[in-house]
Amino acid sequence: MAQDTTASVEVRRSRRRTATVSAYRDGDRTVVAIPARFSQAQEREWVAKMLARLEDKERRRRPSDDELVERAQELSTRYLDGRAHPTSVRWAANQERRWGSCTITDGSIRLSSRLQGMPEWVIDYVLLHELAHLLHAGHGPEFWKLLDAYPRTDRARGFLEGVSFTSDGAQEGDADSGSSPS
Repeated sequence: MAQDTTASVEVRRSRRRTATVSAYRDGDRTVVAIPARFSQAQEREWVAKMLARLEDKERRRRPSDDELVERAQELSTRYLDGRAHPTSVRWAANQERRWGSCTITDGSIRLSSRLQGMPEWVIDYVLLHELAHLLHAGHGPEFWKLLDAYPRTDRARGFLEGVSFTSDGAQEGDADSGSSPS
């Protein structure tokens, strides 16, 4: 997601701004706000720092909800013969104990924002798990048979269990340490 930002940077000097520097994208340009008292050298230094911060943040950003919808469609087509049709797929910041959830009655899927930064194949597993719920509500044999089509199901489940164990301090033998999607 690297951008050519050198030609599209606007520096705004402010007398009210005394100690802070900020930067944001405004369409195809980057605006960097600095204190008016900064020297040219300080301006160059802070513009470079803020551009690097923005680019790093954008590189690490989570996929958008639109990208999740597209990903869900691809996974449904590839592993569920295109039978799962969610009405919405979005990130949710309020899911502390679940990796994902699905409301079957309205077809909505939510993925925990805690998945951000995890490998794509783990996110794909959680998304596929929730898509499978659109076809089978519970966790019965038919449900798990659907997930058998995904080659990394066991590995992804193990990954999530490990994350839950280290972050929750779960004890060996815990039936559900929060590692399973809904």
